[in-house]
Amino acid sequence: MCVPFRTGAGLTRREALLAGAAGLGAVALTGLGGGKARADEIPAEFRPCVEKGLEWLNKNQSKDGHWEAFGGQYPLTMTGLSAMAMLMQGSTIREGKYKDNIRRAVDWLMARSMPNGMIGNPNIPGEAGRYMYGHGYALLFLSCVYGEEEEGERRRKLEDMLTRAAKFTRDAQTRRDSTRYKDKNGKWLKLGGWGYISAKEGNNFDEGSVTITQVQALRAARNAGIAVPPDAIQEAVNYLQESTNDQGGVIYSLAGGGGGEGRPALTSAAISCGFSAGEYNSPLVKKWLTFAKAAVQPVGDVRFGQHDEYTHYYYAQAIYILGEDGYGKLFPESKESDRLKWSTYRANTFPKLKAQQSGDGSWTGGHVGPSFITAVHLSIMQLDNACLPIYQR
Repeated sequence: MCVPFRTGAGLTRREALLAGAAGLGAVALTGLGGGKARADEIPAEFRPCVEKGLEWLNKNQSKDGHWEAFGGQYPLTMTGLSAMAMLMQGSTIREGKYKDNIRRAVDWLMARSMPNGMIGNPNIPGEAGRYMYGHGYALLFLSCVYGEEEEGERRRKLEDMLTRAAKFTRDAQTRRDSTRYKDKNGKWLKLGGWGYISAKEGNNFDEGSVTITQVQALRAARNAGIAVPPDAIQEAVNYLQESTNDQGGVIYSLAGGGGGEGRPALTSAAISCGFSAGEYNSPLVKKWLTFAKAAVQPVGDVRFGQHDEYTHYYYAQAIYILGEDGYGKLFPESKESDRLKWSTYRANTFPKLKAQQSGDGSWTGGHVGPSFITAVHLSIMQLDNACLPIYQR
């Protein structure tokens, strides 16, 4: 069961979400998916599966508090994702079965805060060349932890760290003008994405997956009461709008003039990103949903290159927020049998995840390794716990 959650500003979950949406100029969060989820809604037959997976993460956390992918790669990303899976179980930095794991992960990440605000180190193996991923997932996790940290010097240190990290994210954002869309004053929209490294170091290169990672991290920081410039998120949404092709799919990158096929993984992530930014019933989200509904295959049916887990990590979040009647609200003319519903997705997905789980509790496959896949699948299967504001309806 989830323990009570406080945001950094002392707000309730609902108040924080509403305040975040209002600050972004978004529509009111009326709840596409209907009633609030309870912590006991994970079907009983899958709870042992989740428990085994969490125990695998517990046993495979390094003594110093981090997780890593094959060959020691991506330690910040793996730590952020794995620790998020433990937060989704209901544990916090102060209470719960995995409180010690969470605290060790927090300590490890806090020790990697740099003076410029970056969480990580571009010079260490496994982070060089794509440090914005690790920074983004670390910011997401630590923002979700912040509200449960006790008052005192450590909390103040974490607040300062998150404030600098959010500023680093903003400073790393690319700058370009739209060539397709204008604002209400007739000026070209400002676009801001992110690449694998900062805009300055990466010659203003940006692409969809890192952009989505940063938007969700900034929204979590804002929920926690950390100052986040509204323009940073709005310009990112503008970027994703510009990256959407005529079929409704999000292309890989706008660098080099854009163009190309829409990618199911990026489009699925964009839906979740749009929801995180408060874009619940915009024409843009509807375009993404239409594309993803036709393009995303059920878990286990096909792999999108090496991005199957990534696709469903975000696609599941989007469908969970839709709940049982959210799709019908967005597309009232759709047939009942054609509508995306969380119960249908769960019924089609969870049995496959259970069947694919290894005896030790992990999931394997892909080129990243079991820490990544296990954390992703646990995140999907624990959405019903509704423990974290960033994933709530």
